[in-house]
Amino acid sequence: MILLVSVISLSISILFAFLFGLHHHLFFNKNKSAAAAAGGPLPPGNTGWPLVGESLHFLWAGWKGHPEKFVLDRVAKYSSSVFRTHLVGEKAAVLSGARGNKFLFSNENKLVRAWFPSGIDKIFPSSTRSSSEEEGIKLRRMLHTFLKTEALRRYIGKMDLMAQKHFEEGWENKTEVVVLPLAKDYTFQLACRLFASVENPQQVDRLSKPFNLLASSLFAIPIDFPGTPFNKGIKASKIVRQELLSIIKQRKIDLAEGKASPTQDILSHMLLTSDENGKFMQEFDIADKILGLLIGGRDSASVACTFIVKYLAELPHIYDGVYNEQMEILKSKAPGDSLNWEDLQKMKYSWNVACEVMRLATPVPGTFREAIVDFSYKGYSIPKGFKLYWSATATHKNPEIFPEPEKFDPSRFQGAGPAPYTFVPFGGGPRMCPGLEYARFEILVFMHHLVKRFKFEKIIPNDGKFVVDPMPIPAKGLPIRLFPHEK
Repeated sequence: MILLVSVISLSISILFAFLFGLHHHLFFNKNKSAAAAAGGPLPPGNTGWPLVGESLHFLWAGWKGHPEKFVLDRVAKYSSSVFRTHLVGEKAAVLSGARGNKFLFSNENKLVRAWFPSGIDKIFPSSTRSSSEEEGIKLRRMLHTFLKTEALRRYIGKMDLMAQKHFEEGWENKTEVVVLPLAKDYTFQLACRLFASVENPQQVDRLSKPFNLLASSLFAIPIDFPGTPFNKGIKASKIVRQELLSIIKQRKIDLAEGKASPTQDILSHMLLTSDENGKFMQEFDIADKILGLLIGGRDSASVACTFIVKYLAELPHIYDGVYNEQMEILKSKAPGDSLNWEDLQKMKYSWNVACEVMRLATPVPGTFREAIVDFSYKGYSIPKGFKLYWSATATHKNPEIFPEPEKFDPSRFQGAGPAPYTFVPFGGGPRMCPGLEYARFEILVFMHHLVKRFKFEKIIPNDGKFVVDPMPIPAKGLPIRLFPHEK
């Protein structure tokens, strides 16, 4: 079904591209002239079919569960770690490998900047009329203090209690479960609680119901016609935003009456923090930022948790290593004690396992940048306006970087771990994900409560298929059979 919907959507995009493709043709000619003026050739490559480019090949690789093939096959074909292509309606260059990652990360806001499809601004419209890129920069500045390790430590106990409740309600007393929707419930409830202190089950449900439509629309073709995924996403974002606005209005009242704490969550922080000009954010913009945080807090971490279950089910010796480490931590605690910072620091093997999972099933396979000036890379000219794609998955599956890349080997992360810019599930440089430590905490807490309760096996033993659309997900959601430990 996912594939059928994607093919239909892509067919619409092809028609859309032909109707409006003259713009891209003129843009390409302009870029060729710019490259010539810069004194160097464009990178080798193939722009694919007229106007449509290589988007079909790019998407097909993801649907087949191997998004890295689009990049690695062309690196081999052109004998170059940088090549030219045409993706999502834009002329683009792909920079591959650790050197390409370092170049892009190190030149953020110097030679390149983040780029999002124009449709994103329809889903996250800013009342200040600034772009999603500018709003993203503001949000990162605001999150830096709140999401640093020292600030997050005080939330570990809350994470532990919420994880305990999640497993009691969603996993215990069941013989079979489907992991992906449960993992999404866990990460979404956690994000609602820690970002906005939303705990009421009915309120969480009102937020979560339109969320799948909203999250999937972020990478949909930006055609705003009734019935299209993009149109459904815009409508869903309005529903979620209205719910968030009511939460924000109530929080302002509670803060004024002393019923809420200025430091209890990111929502209070946003309401009480001004910018460098002394201006406070409007309620509408706070709602958009909380919305973005809920998306980020739910999807990537739920993917990681789901694939952790997959690999622990497939690899008994890896499961045993995680189980033994978690049992040692449990033995050191009194009955009823919550996990704390010191406990998480002891989970070294468990985190190595989680990292190897994210290497093999990277939650965010890659992202785009845009050239803000003409520049050269490895002897090739990159014209201003060119889109630049970097692929975390292609780096993680490169045999020159990670020998036997399909082998599950947590020892890759022992000691100093992989070389810089080779393991990049959270990006790098100025745009490294500010929620890295938050994700580490919620993943480790999930692993602790999972293995202390159950052993498990896949119900479909030989079904290792997953699709990337746009994040990797097991094709059938990963149904498993549970075997509770004796208490």
